[in-house]
Amino acid sequence: MNWEKLLSAKRWGNEDRFAGNQKEARSEFQRDYDRIIFSSPFRRLQNKTQVFPLPGSVFVHNRLTHSLEVASVGRSLGTIFYNRIKDTDAQIDERCPLLCEIGNIVASACLAHDLGNPAFGHSGESAISYYFTDGEGAIYKDKVTAHQWQDLINFEGNANALRILTHPFAGKGTGGFALTYATLAAIAKYPCASLAGHNKQHIFTKKYGFFQSEQSGFEKIAAEMDLIKVQDSPLIYKRHPLVYLVEAADDICYNIIDLEDAHRLKILTYTEVEELLLPLCNDIKMPARLGEMEDDDAKITLMRAKSISTLIGLCANVFYTEQEAILNGDFNKSLMDAIEEPFLSVMKKIESISVKRIYNYSSVVQIEVAGYRVMGGLLEEFIPAYLQNNSKYHKKLVELIPGQFLTTSADPYSKIQTVLDFVSGMTDIYAVELFRKIKGISFPSMS
Repeated sequence: MNWEKLLSAKRWGNEDRFAGNQKEARSEFQRDYDRIIFSSPFRRLQNKTQVFPLPGSVFVHNRLTHSLEVASVGRSLGTIFYNRIKDTDAQIDERCPLLCEIGNIVASACLAHDLGNPAFGHSGESAISYYFTDGEGAIYKDKVTAHQWQDLINFEGNANALRILTHPFAGKGTGGFALTYATLAAIAKYPCASLAGHNKQHIFTKKYGFFQSEQSGFEKIAAEMDLIKVQDSPLIYKRHPLVYLVEAADDICYNIIDLEDAHRLKILTYTEVEELLLPLCNDIKMPARLGEMEDDDAKITLMRAKSISTLIGLCANVFYTEQEAILNGDFNKSLMDAIEEPFLSVMKKIESISVKRIYNYSSVVQIEVAGYRVMGGLLEEFIPAYLQNNSKYHKKLVELIPGQFLTTSADPYSKIQTVLDFVSGMTDIYAVELFRKIKGISFPSMS
């Protein structure tokens, strides 16, 4: 793969207006960033769980604040890489004038990387899958193809993000968000079909990156940028190189910031967090600086900032030094898993403690359980209603689905996707409120 092809400024749905990568196109990737940040799906992230349920008086991260922070880190990673390339190749801007935009491309992809995640964190994905594997949705297995069934029983937020960004929802025009091909490819963490996903042998097939409904669209994106195709059936590509930077930005943020949130919620003590973050600060003066401060939250804020800075430098260095393997599609691990010691061991320790102490904390588990009940409850009402629509009750339920999600297709897969588009886009609060109302737990008011 080569950067000239990989940094395509062609826009999805507006291909006929593309006149080749021009110098003027340098602002196109900044426009991607603006389009995402002003969009409704992005705004809804403010009421979607990151790890902890929306806590009231104690502020912790939600999907929106997380995405903004990931975008900030991603821009730094891309900019550092470009600066290192330019230091060693003075002619790079002439040969590849859009290389200086890598930071903006990565930042845009980082903003969009969680758009497809449903309410209730990752448990929302599992809850949707569970409805089809063990719930009432199992009856639809014989109504869809094997490929389509894999999409449903392994519902994937990454694939859903690509659908949100490219699908022509009713009344919304034909180009989705009309993002550049480079930005769209940079969010495809697992560029393969669902039948090929969940193969731990390769980093790009651990999950999957597009539903059957978006496969032809992804093939068009991949062809434009000469992504390396591994096989046709089921379809697998090697990653776009910038995916590694988007993934690294995400890894850096949630690993470090989850510790900060856990301290604010008194799940971890200051001493426990300091023991984990201080080695990452990589600053012999840090203990003295901390000694001059009295507020524990302020101390953790300083260590968090220094730790993120260290990890940005480490991951950017791996991306630069492994550029040839990454461009050849031969780099089979995340940048975080390739950083040098002793930092790698520290990150592994953070991951282990996060699983034991944070992700299995009672309130986190409670919202996961609630997610199964709420998401499953919504699906068991709306999917039969939309597929059958043979009673007054069904017709009333279908009226609750916004017109933008409705499809003119008659096949069950498209109709099921209509409901999944509607339900997966809900915020935590809206999903709970709608569940309570249609189940008769609470009565809707006229206000």
